[in-house]
Amino acid sequence: MNQRPDGRNVDFQNRYERGYAPPRPDAARGMAPQRPVVPPQPRGGGPYYAGPPPRRGGKFKRMLISVLVILLVVSVGTYFWADSKLRKEVDLSTVIDRPEAGDGTNYLIVGSDSREGMSAQQRKDLHTGGSAEAGKRTDSMMILHVGSNGPTLISLPRDSNVTIPEFQGSESGKMRPAMGANKLNAAYAYDGPQLLVRTVEYNTGLHIDHYAEIGFTGFANIVDAMGGVEMNIEKGFKDDKSGADFEAGRQTLNGQQSLAFVRSRYAFTGSDLDRTKNQQKFLATLANQAASPGTLLNPFELYPVMGAGLDTLIVDKDMNPYLLGKMFLAMKDVNSGKGKSMNMPVSGSVGGNLQWDQAKVKQLVNELKNDEKVTVTSDQ
Repeated sequence: MNQRPDGRNVDFQNRYERGYAPPRPDAARGMAPQRPVVPPQPRGGGPYYAGPPPRRGGKFKRMLISVLVILLVVSVGTYFWADSKLRKEVDLSTVIDRPEAGDGTNYLIVGSDSREGMSAQQRKDLHTGGSAEAGKRTDSMMILHVGSNGPTLISLPRDSNVTIPEFQGSESGKMRPAMGANKLNAAYAYDGPQLLVRTVEYNTGLHIDHYAEIGFTGFANIVDAMGGVEMNIEKGFKDDKSGADFEAGRQTLNGQQSLAFVRSRYAFTGSDLDRTKNQQKFLATLANQAASPGTLLNPFELYPVMGAGLDTLIVDKDMNPYLLGKMFLAMKDVNSGKGKSMNMPVSGSVGGNLQWDQAKVKQLVNELKNDEKVTVTSDQ
């Protein structure tokens, strides 16, 4: 026991046991008391607890952001590279007396018999005939409508009986009078893509938003770059003029065989109408394989295919890789059954040319303009 100055006794021992500690010497000297150092306490499986484990979320986020940035840079670079490859040679703004645009987007897809860049041996192998400087005609013409009711692919037979309307010569600048009872593909031979667009618009009343054309060489190169296109040929056929010689069954066609397949007409009783059906089937299959994950996600396949096609693809000045991609995806949908493919309805022939069924054509065009479900059939 100790006695305080006021006479009261203090039991320091009992107070210490109750948690009281006497003042430290630091306080006596006027210094702030120092907190005692407490050693790390044991916790968990280790002898000491050194704090929470390091967070891994931050590292994962940084990696994810890096990957996204790389993908963005590659995507943007690919877009501008592809855009620079496109041959934007068709100026649709020079086409006169155009119908009003409707809902949806209309592409005019053209396969020409251009032999540009082909050697004599290539012309022989591909059975194209002619010379590299020979005048061009259109072997195939299709309208692809892309809208809210699924895509519609309509073949325009090259032997269709049409009126080539009054037009302004692209080189001379002079107005040329209308010419009736002509084959549709003659319009291209007279004055190229612009007149072909004007003729299609004049005879259908449908506004063409975009134009895409590929020649013999580009077509064959795309197929070869893809390693061929797998087709199921229901009935074998042979055509000496195109070089086609096919047996029935599933088979992979290379560039040369593919060109023969889409050009053959003399092997069929329906001539040009049967050929357009084969062209639709082939192009839809080609688009389906080109847009498959195996091609799109493999740069060793994607870039050769793109490079093979873009160099020889002639398009309108407003076309870009995004719109071109939409066109191919729409053709893929046609192949997968999400769209409709047909010939332009015909009612007979005039002077050896196919005469369109004007009532059905008018109904078809109205449905396309209003982006309605197409109910018209070609009955061919």
